Amino acid sequence: MENTRLLSYILFFVLITVFSVLLNGLLLKFSKTLGIRNEKDTIVRWNTQAKPSVGGISFYVAFLLSISGFSFFYGNVSIIGNQQFLGMLASCTVAFLMGLADDAYNTKPLLKFLAQVLCAVILILAGIVIHIFPYNWANYLFTIFWVVGMMNSINMLDNMDAITATVSVTIIIAALLIIAMNHNFSTNIHVLLLFGIMGALIGFLYYNWYPSKLFMGDTGSQFLGVFLAGIGILYFWNSADSTGHLVQSKQFFVSILSFIIPICDTTTVVINRLMRKQSPFIGGKDHTTHHLSYLGLSDSQVSLVFAGLSFISMLCTVFIIYYIADWGYIHIVIFGTYFLFIFGLLFYISKISKPKLFDTR
Repeated sequence: MENTRLLSYILFFVLITVFSVLLNGLLLKFSKTLGIRNEKDTIVRWNTQAKPSVGGISFYVAFLLSISGFSFFYGNVSIIGNQQFLGMLASCTVAFLMGLADDAYNTKPLLKFLAQVLCAVILILAGIVIHIFPYNWANYLFTIFWVVGMMNSINMLDNMDAITATVSVTIIIAALLIIAMNHNFSTNIHVLLLFGIMGALIGFLYYNWYPSKLFMGDTGSQFLGVFLAGIGILYFWNSADSTGHLVQSKQFFVSILSFIIPICDTTTVVINRLMRKQSPFIGGKDHTTHHLSYLGLSDSQVSLVFAGLSFISMLCTVFIIYYIADWGYIHIVIFGTYFLFIFGLLFYISKISKPKLFDTR
């Protein structure tokens, strides 16, 4: 039964991947102006050539197709009464619509921020809350910070071809492995969603790998941000270890290692811009991805470096949850050192690399 269900998931993943390639091909063919965000007066992008930013539409379509497949995979399991699932659906829908509006009309930053807070509040009302503090109000505030921060981090990470999609795929794989290790792979309703979004991302990468033909836009990054933030709460922040216990410091490291790339990139950019007395919320070619390129790496090599770092961190996450039952100070030192090394390395690179004066991309 378990093997049959796994084969069904794999088949669904393959079908969604093919569907994503075809859908993005149609969007690329018929899109004219929607989501073309490279005008000099609207946004600063690494690639100066105007390209449609409609790839994120395929993410949401795959999300809806995954939901429609629930009756086939889970039989009589009802999702109508599943409060957490309905919260994910509502929050992702709000994020998708907000991103779509931003790609089409360049919405005000305050409106975007309020929509992001609304996404976080919806998740909280649905019971998707980070449990790390002894006080509920503190957990609620931290959950809002996590969701809003991750929506902006994923959006900021979408600054070079293939980066956000590849990093998101590794986060999804980590979540699937954690679900499998908890022995509820065949009954967990989020598995189908994870396979569906992963298929959509890989199909999108067909057009987003350098040299890209398509961007995901805010439509994709905002949807991905809240989706990954919610999955992060359910399976990283609130994931019990092999003993069935929740350990706050262990939860913390599982989460920051899983999301190490968006966290390190956003933190580096914010620190550097504040040091230059610039706003952290403006666009710019000063991300860690850009600085690696300034050192001489090609866009494809930068994507592979970030995918590799994310994959190694994913293995650390799985190792922590599955193999370390007796969590102690030694583990905090080991994995804390690893995180600080990655962050320190990327931050150091941002200090020593210099922008190319005549970059024509």
